[in-house]
Amino acid sequence: MGHADQSAALAERVAAHFADSAQLKLAAAQVLAGPIARAVEAMSAALRAGGKILACGNGGSAADAQHFAAELVNRFERERPPLAAVSLAADSSNLTSIANDYGYDQVFEKQVRALGRKGDVLLAISTSGNSPSVVRAIGAARELGLVTVALSGRGGGKMAAALAAGDVHVCVPHERTMRIQEVHLLALHCMCDGIDSLLFGAKP
Repeated sequence: MGHADQSAALAERVAAHFADSAQLKLAAAQVLAGPIARAVEAMSAALRAGGKILACGNGGSAADAQHFAAELVNRFERERPPLAAVSLAADSSNLTSIANDYGYDQVFEKQVRALGRKGDVLLAISTSGNSPSVVRAIGAARELGLVTVALSGRGGGKMAAALAAGDVHVCVPHERTMRIQEVHLLALHCMCDGIDSLLFGAKP
C-alpha cells in the first residue's frame, strides 16, 4: 500500500469513527435525556442546600470525574460563583495510602465515608458498571444518605444492582468503551449546563 492509499484508508477509518459516534449520540439522546435531567435536578438541589458533589471513576472515568469537578469549581460557560465538587480520583496520597493499607477496592469508599454527608451527591462513573471501587463507593453513599448519579454502559453491570430507588442511572446503550466514554463526556457537559441553568437562570 502506497503512502497516498494508506492516508486515504486512515482518513476513511477516522470518518467512520465520527459517524459511529454521532449516530450513537443521536440515538442515545432519546434514552438518556430524562435520566440526565433528573441528575441535574438532584445535583442542583444538593448544591442549593449547601451540599457538594463527590465524583469518582478509574482511568478515563477518573479523568471525567476531574473534568466535571473542575467545571463546577471554576466555571463552565458563564461567570458565576464556584460550586462545590470534589474528584475522589485526584488525591494521589489518599489513593495510594488506602490502596496500600486496605486494597484498591476501598479507595473511593473510604473517601466517601470521610467526606460525604447526607444531602450530598455521588457521581459514580464506570464504563462497564463493574468497577469494584466504584460499586463500593455507591454502597457507602447509600448508607450515608447520599444520592448517587451513576454513569455506565453495557447494561450497567453490578453498578445497576447497587443503586437505590432515589438514585439516577445514566446508562449508555453501547458495548464499546470509547463510544461509552464519548457519550459520558457529553452527558457531563449537559449536567454542567443544566446545573448552571437551574441555579443561575437559563442562558440565552
